[in-house]
Amino acid sequence: MVDFRFETSKDFACRLDLEDPLARFRKRFYIPDKTIYVDGNSLGLLSVESERSIIRVLDEWKILGIKGWTKAKLPWFYFAEELGSMCARIVGAEPEEVVATGTTTVNIHSLVNTFYQPEGNRRKILGDELTFPTDIYALRSVVRLRGNSDRDLILAPAEGGRILNEDQIIEMMDSHVALVFLPSVLYRSGQLLDMQRLTKEAHERGIPIGFDCSHSIGVVPHHLDKWSVDFALWCSYKYLNGGPGGTAFIYINKDHFDLEPALAGWFGYVKERQFDLCIDFEHSKSAGGWQISSPPILSSAPLEGSLKIIFEAGIDAIREKSLKLTSYLIYLIDELLSMDPYDFSIGTPREPEQRGGHIAVEHTEGMRISEALQTRGVISDFRPPNVIRIAPTPLYNTFHEVWEIGQHLKAIIDNKEYRRFPEERKEIP
Repeated sequence: MVDFRFETSKDFACRLDLEDPLARFRKRFYIPDKTIYVDGNSLGLLSVESERSIIRVLDEWKILGIKGWTKAKLPWFYFAEELGSMCARIVGAEPEEVVATGTTTVNIHSLVNTFYQPEGNRRKILGDELTFPTDIYALRSVVRLRGNSDRDLILAPAEGGRILNEDQIIEMMDSHVALVFLPSVLYRSGQLLDMQRLTKEAHERGIPIGFDCSHSIGVVPHHLDKWSVDFALWCSYKYLNGGPGGTAFIYINKDHFDLEPALAGWFGYVKERQFDLCIDFEHSKSAGGWQISSPPILSSAPLEGSLKIIFEAGIDAIREKSLKLTSYLIYLIDELLSMDPYDFSIGTPREPEQRGGHIAVEHTEGMRISEALQTRGVISDFRPPNVIRIAPTPLYNTFHEVWEIGQHLKAIIDNKEYRRFPEERKEIP
């Protein structure tokens, strides 16, 4: 259990920043002018290193043309595997078990269809009702494509619309379940599930299990091999700072390399014979075998730079600062803003080991308060029905910024600034 001691003063926040071993990384990111950017759980910021990677790849395209596939500094033909090998270092996997490919939802379709092998009475997929909706859409599509009823997708219920009960999830892993697919971190509340425990319980019941780690990779250490996770996938544009719509990643445990990819494509072919262009598919015995199309080189390029920064900072140090930042935010809300007339509350588990990198700050006027924060230069986001998501990112946010957010929230209530905004939701919040 992590135990932090905090104070409410501005001077205390500034002292924390002076003692912060990761403070030096802030200057290596492009932070929008006159903002406190705490939306890295939606879109991480551009780093100097990522910018350099993009420019280099653009220059390679300009100078080499098609020869970039084999003559670039990191040949494009192997770029997806190279990035996968890099990312494997922060997720506890072997290099060949991770590849940069596709997008999150496409990868859900690919991997769930591969690992979902219903037989007899064991036909159900176990998910949860709090996961990001795209995961549910994809899971429903999978069971329908197999000609199964929607009843073959069962969802673990939520406690108060915020938290999943892991004991209840395990209880639902019965003899009818063919696959478990869950998020690592819940996108609204920030709850971090115990992936090791859930994997162990699923395997004891003979059930494969996979995770959508989009809200945890880059801010929480993972040990996918040690935990014996069967498969995982994640996006790159949140804590990996890989750019808007950037290339996603998949992890396939090496024990499953012989499985046949459900969605085959030519870039999953055995690498050294890919240009034999045979019409009979023979997939690479690696995560690379689950590639479908040619890799998007330009949208993958930022990852080379952003991953190097994460290596330099160290994922354990990133996690330590993340927990300290989020604990500090919780402390300020509790001490200064939880009583009348402020009435803010925390919808994220308070136990450090049970939360990811963002905090769900709840208020009945959450939507309008979120709008007021934006006008004050605080870039966070809102999720219905009442959640202001604040993600102080360890590589570029400061403790003083967290203190300032507390002051902004206080002023918004004191001045009733939220009343200036309509009660109707925007099309894009």
